[in-house]
Amino acid sequence: MNSKWDDLRALHAATAQRRITDLFDEDRERATDFSAVFEDMRLDYSKTNIDQTTRAALIALCDQSDLAGRREAMFRGAPVNETEGRPALHTALRNIDGGPVLVDGADVMPKVLDTLGRMRRFSDAVRSGVLSGPGGEFRDIVNIGIGGSDLGPRMAVRALSPYHDGPRCHFVSNVDGADIADTLRDLDPRRTLFIVSSKSFTTIETMTNARTALAWTEQGGGDVARQFAAVSTAPERTAAFGIEPEHVFGFANWVGGRYSVWGPVGLSVMLAIGPDAFAAFLRGGQAMDRHFRAAPWAQNLPALLALVGLWHHQICGHGTRAVLPYDQRLGRLPAYLQQLEMESNGKSVTMGGRPLTLASGPVVWGESGTNGQHAFYQLIHQGTAVVPCEFLLAAQGHDVALAHHHHLLVANCLAQSAALMRGRSLDEARALLRETGLTGDDLERQARHRVFPGNRPSVTVAYPQLTPFVLGQIIALYEHRVFVEGVILGINSFDQWGVELGKRLAKALQPVIEGREDPATADGSTAALVQFVHRHGG
Repeated sequence: MNSKWDDLRALHAATAQRRITDLFDEDRERATDFSAVFEDMRLDYSKTNIDQTTRAALIALCDQSDLAGRREAMFRGAPVNETEGRPALHTALRNIDGGPVLVDGADVMPKVLDTLGRMRRFSDAVRSGVLSGPGGEFRDIVNIGIGGSDLGPRMAVRALSPYHDGPRCHFVSNVDGADIADTLRDLDPRRTLFIVSSKSFTTIETMTNARTALAWTEQGGGDVARQFAAVSTAPERTAAFGIEPEHVFGFANWVGGRYSVWGPVGLSVMLAIGPDAFAAFLRGGQAMDRHFRAAPWAQNLPALLALVGLWHHQICGHGTRAVLPYDQRLGRLPAYLQQLEMESNGKSVTMGGRPLTLASGPVVWGESGTNGQHAFYQLIHQGTAVVPCEFLLAAQGHDVALAHHHHLLVANCLAQSAALMRGRSLDEARALLRETGLTGDDLERQARHRVFPGNRPSVTVAYPQLTPFVLGQIIALYEHRVFVEGVILGINSFDQWGVELGKRLAKALQPVIEGREDPATADGSTAALVQFVHRHGG
């Protein structure tokens, strides 16, 4: 086993029983020493059991894994996605005022900027009413996609709702007919614009929903040529579907789905908030790129966030990570980060094809505060498993007339992270109950239910306000965090072969479900369930 990982395990064994509060007692400047700031964003990781020695040992992992070299290889367009032989150049999509980016000796930026310009012109035409449906200006936009073609734009549109001055945006992803039926129920088939987002234009869930939308539009007197756009690199298929060539926006195969919100996949975001606000979103991501490339590891927000994650999961053995945005409009961020992290780093073999000897990525989950406090925080505070938490907090909300709401929100966020760290001892619980008049065995029994073990780690990402620029920073921060973790673990964060097997089996099972083939070749459980569906499903 690698000696640096052994060193970290030894540090953990030596400090596992130490209280985080003791670290604050020993270092009055700990909150500053264990925070990093970029522009107006602050990453506070002081409420963890990481000390200076541990931090140095974690940073040593960056050098040992040649993180700096891998980082530059990614930014310059080298094929860092080695299993597919491709670059991972989502950063080029937001490089709107940077220099050339070369792939196989050719600068990709002219085409990126040309596509961005086409998106702007299309967006302006829709938002101004120059492009409209048979019933008039578009009132609604329906984005049809799945995975990265849904999670990113869905999350961003909700996050930036204060900037939303375009048509209403809706999202359909699930092949369950309830998803598209519920979405279309109150829409006008003559004033609805559809964006079908599938690079190959063959994704079964997306195309099933797209064909249903097509039929609904035609039956309602709509005009497919005016009411459908596509995000795809398959012009023959989009043309066969009836979509005009000028309404098709492609992107290169060096952009993975979960990293694609910065380009044409983000068309619904641009339509919602306008091209200028979308450009600010891109510039926020670009600013984080520059920080990630230039800042030393000890002040590098993505690297530090990754190292804290590696410490908690791979060294301390905490199996999950809770993402807790105290920002209602970031309510879809945990779901977005689930895909970003778990699809990227949910691997079991290294780049070289050897079994991974370390734990791969953690389970990522969460909910916006304060809703989570009345759901799962009980487990986080008093459950037997330690769940490291990541809080996100804006200093200021957008709803100025409701500032008192935001003050209460901030108080809850800061109180939760403090409570996780401090806990409540048995003596403190006893003292609390004595004030209520309890005594003897009853006091002792009740007190034990009110003990909080504390010493539970958290980090906080704080920013002034959730603007398009700041949202760009946040998404790029987490993208690079996942990349750093992957490099240090020695895995490929840019492929996702784990999603292929289920798709293949589903395709094979469809004719069985439809009664066109015999389920005899299926395993016993699957065959029995097929029979149940046939018996009860009409």
